[in-house]
Amino acid sequence: MKLEGIQVLDLSLFLPGPLLTQMMADQGAEVIKLEPRGSGEPNRSIGQKRDGVSVYFANTHRGKRSVQLNLKTPAGLEMAMKLAAEADVIVEAFRPGVISRLGLGYEAVKAVNPDVVYISLSAFGQDGPYLKKPAHDLATEAYAGVLSTNLGFDGKPAMPAIPAADMLAATMGLSAVLMALLRRKDTGRGDYIDLAMMDSLIACLPNSMGSVFADREAPSVKQERIWGGNAMYNIYQTADQKFIVLGASEIHFAENLLRKFERLDLLPLCAQPPGPSQEPVREFFCETFQSQSQDYWVQWFEDVDAAFAPVNSLRQGADNEQVRYRQMIVVDENGREHIGIPMKFLDEPGQVHFAAPELGQHNTEIARRLGYSESQIRQLQESGAFA
Repeated sequence: MKLEGIQVLDLSLFLPGPLLTQMMADQGAEVIKLEPRGSGEPNRSIGQKRDGVSVYFANTHRGKRSVQLNLKTPAGLEMAMKLAAEADVIVEAFRPGVISRLGLGYEAVKAVNPDVVYISLSAFGQDGPYLKKPAHDLATEAYAGVLSTNLGFDGKPAMPAIPAADMLAATMGLSAVLMALLRRKDTGRGDYIDLAMMDSLIACLPNSMGSVFADREAPSVKQERIWGGNAMYNIYQTADQKFIVLGASEIHFAENLLRKFERLDLLPLCAQPPGPSQEPVREFFCETFQSQSQDYWVQWFEDVDAAFAPVNSLRQGADNEQVRYRQMIVVDENGREHIGIPMKFLDEPGQVHFAAPELGQHNTEIARRLGYSESQIRQLQESGAFA
């Protein structure tokens, strides 16, 4: 697999860091999750569980090894530093400054492992006026202005369906790590990566900043092309209180649809800029789609090339034939479902290792690999270094 031979030390918690390192594990990297004392990784206990394991944890920690250490003990910190010394990649996501106070910051690790690729994930970055602000995904989206564009039908900001800041930090973080590893092949040098969730959000707004940059003002959200200003790129309610979408605004899609409705008189309006000029088309669609059920429209659109889709539930999405065909939902030997691997390599494809580690499951195994004797391992256990 693509990352076979790469060793990763995962010091992160919750979502962005663990997802980043799981994507690496799926491609063959050895990922050692260093869990804090007490109950370890918080998402072990968040949300629904199957056979005592939370779905959240299984979706972010499969194929990893778990070592639980108390970094506030000299012996625990010493073992953690030995792990850091042999790692190719280290991922941490504490609030800025915390990891250095614990003794595992970049400069400390670089002293024993100069070619390490070390990434710090945080809400706002390792510098700037927001350095000390605590935040998870929602607050980060709010500060960035992204949440203000995520409006419900009542015109008010709605809870986002996907934690975009978390997910973008994970995927951009993975890209940054892989870039640094690629460059290391030529230079022999590692690197330090400061990756902020808010930076990742801002970087993903190239098609949303028209009025912000051109007019230096906030957009009128529901008049913008991608947020409902275009009649052919919108959400519509059906007679059974479900929803469908038209998901492409190119004029030929509008022509295909309006021809079947025998309303080509509305086509010139679809060529107008998004906003009030398209209101008659939106009104027609609203009235028309509310006249029949979602199932009716699914059948009606079978022969219409117009980027139509029903709004599925998440359960329906997981059962979708395309999702299943692409193996984005996979099933283990016990019949439990898991999220699949999105990167489809022709050569050396990734592989799902379904098992998620128990807390501290690999303490002894990893200690032996690091050269600890059996008596030293007992001392680690008795001293509380194994948390």
